[in-house]
Amino acid sequence: MLIYLVAGARPNFMKIAPIVRALQAQPEGQAALTFKIIHTGQHYDREMNDVFFEELGIPQPDVFMAAGGGSHAQQTAKIMVAFEELCMAERPAAVLVVGDVNSTLACSIVAKKLVIPVAHVEAGLRSGDISMPEEINRLVTDSISDWFFATEPAAVEHLRREGKPESAVHYVGHVMVDNVLYQADKLASADTSAFETSGFKARHGAGRYGVVTLHRPSNVDDPVTFARIAGALKQIGEELPLIFPVHPRTRANIEKFGIDLGPNVTLAGPQAYMAFLNLWKDAAVVLTDSGGLQEETTALGVPCVTIRENTERPVTVDEGSNVLAGTDPEVIVREARKVLRGDGKQGRRPQLWDGKAAERIVAVLATELQAMRKTE
Repeated sequence: MLIYLVAGARPNFMKIAPIVRALQAQPEGQAALTFKIIHTGQHYDREMNDVFFEELGIPQPDVFMAAGGGSHAQQTAKIMVAFEELCMAERPAAVLVVGDVNSTLACSIVAKKLVIPVAHVEAGLRSGDISMPEEINRLVTDSISDWFFATEPAAVEHLRREGKPESAVHYVGHVMVDNVLYQADKLASADTSAFETSGFKARHGAGRYGVVTLHRPSNVDDPVTFARIAGALKQIGEELPLIFPVHPRTRANIEKFGIDLGPNVTLAGPQAYMAFLNLWKDAAVVLTDSGGLQEETTALGVPCVTIRENTERPVTVDEGSNVLAGTDPEVIVREARKVLRGDGKQGRRPQLWDGKAAERIVAVLATELQAMRKTE
């Protein structure tokens, strides 16, 4: 029973890695599931080398489709054509997609049209903002998936309201949490001195600096919005040194718009996963517009201020260490100051965010696919 595990960008590999490890750990003697890792090539990333996969504890992808960039339509179309050829040649028993990138959408559509069951990991997340490409990808993928693996109660409720069969919806916890706990444990015995940001961390000390990430088009592509956010970061930087690993498009806009972050915000290059985890896990506060980082900070109990008007991950606000600040500079500064004076939100790790989500997913898939095989 062969499962295709689809990933298109570096964060996707963080999500499939625990599933790969759980598949590799299946007890001998059972009707084991086999797998192939399919890299659509949606994003080229120089950091995704041999060491990257070694750190994740998984093998290199079995297939690299080299879809490359282009508009949303061009990229989705290229992935669909290549993935259809692959599926028709081998006919996997199921296709597993993660998250909400174009690869998720493209491969789920192809599989469904070929009558191959689709499993969606991180199903049911909704921001309510249809202007986000990711929201469209989530909605379409969930409209045709067969099995839904949800990370939080709100996602389960969304799927129920949308009429998904109760038997197909599984609240399993979060594979990103599986991965961050796995990697944090590896970091405890790793030599981190070669990381680009280790000097910054050593100079300031654990808990005495903040980490910034910004990449959402709504935040960094509009000069007025970006300048307002930058003003807040500059103000916070006067009270707490900040380090900002900068996405290439964000860096281009900093230069294009003449954004002034002040002398206390240190710009760094994009970080490899382990290097970035080593940096933010000991931060006093993380200021971000990243969806995944909202969850990872909640998993490790790091205060997080999200610079967005909405979040598709409400459990990080309802239960975790995350607060939703929007893009109003006064609110961003106020929430950061709360953390600095010890009045920040005390969150907790949500139910089932225990590092075992991937094991639950593999158990469900094994049961479902064995049942399907018996009826054939």
